[in-house]
Amino acid sequence: MSVKAFISKYFSNHSETSEKHKDPALETRYYKAKRDEVFKAVEELFPSPSEKVAVSKERGEITIKYKGKRKAFIVATIIMVKPFQTAVDFSVTTDSGGPIDLGFSHQLIQESYKKLDQQFVKYDPSN
Repeated sequence: MSVKAFISKYFSNHSETSEKHKDPALETRYYKAKRDEVFKAVEELFPSPSEKVAVSKERGEITIKYKGKRKAFIVATIIMVKPFQTAVDFSVTTDSGGPIDLGFSHQLIQESYKKLDQQFVKYDPSN
């Protein structure tokens, strides 16, 4: 891990996923599943005391006030790429009261993907 990657992972209060992220753990995940099934699974990733602030099935977005070990603001985006092929991205900003979260936002994304990986079959869209 480069110094820049280390600093952005541990000395930030924000992490988000993207198509071709420098960190493989933060690359967009693709699942062989219907969008509605994945959408429902993502909604269930953050049970009470976390709160769903907004849910838009049309836009494929769920906004959550996460209340766990720490507080965070999560935006999950669930998009159907093709029939039975759904992409999931996360954007997490930790509400730590300071500019760093010591990797918490990064870890929360990894934990969320791990739970989805157990429910759905992953696939690589470049194949």
